[in-house]
Amino acid sequence: MNSNTIINYTFRWILILTVQVLLLKRIDMMGGWFYYMSILLYPILIIILPLRLSTITVMAIGFLTGLYIDMFYDSLGVHASACVFLGFTRGIVLAIISPREGYNVSYSPTIHQFGLLWFVRYTSILMGLFLFFYFSMEAFTFYYIFDIIGKTIISFIVSMIFIIIYMFIFNPKE
Repeated sequence: MNSNTIINYTFRWILILTVQVLLLKRIDMMGGWFYYMSILLYPILIIILPLRLSTITVMAIGFLTGLYIDMFYDSLGVHASACVFLGFTRGIVLAIISPREGYNVSYSPTIHQFGLLWFVRYTSILMGLFLFFYFSMEAFTFYYIFDIIGKTIISFIVSMIFIIIYMFIFNPKE
């Protein structure tokens, strides 16, 4: 990674984490129908990390990202555990949906590199797993399985809309 790439990732991290804790967290705090909706944009930071990073490195970055989010959400490690899970499953999902010719390890899994259809499929699988794990850890029991599933579905739809909008607006190429 050259210094320009590191600067781009750092700027992206600051921007998305700031938006998550200052704006999107406020929507989570509203009552009523919003009880089932959480807009979680920050997992995209882990999802679009470069392919050349090892699973351990991605899990470590995920842990630090989740720990930072946990400080603002007062969730005692729920985000950190979900981000570590996301970092672990990322490599598995990449292996399952690998293109026939394989991956160029100098790429990041973005719309620019692999196309919209591939990116939506890749991100949908990871966000579905992430959100189900996150809400399961938040409830910490399957007694509330219908709440977990409801929150997962609604949050998945809304979060994916925000992720796709982010990807089209900022269009990260690396």
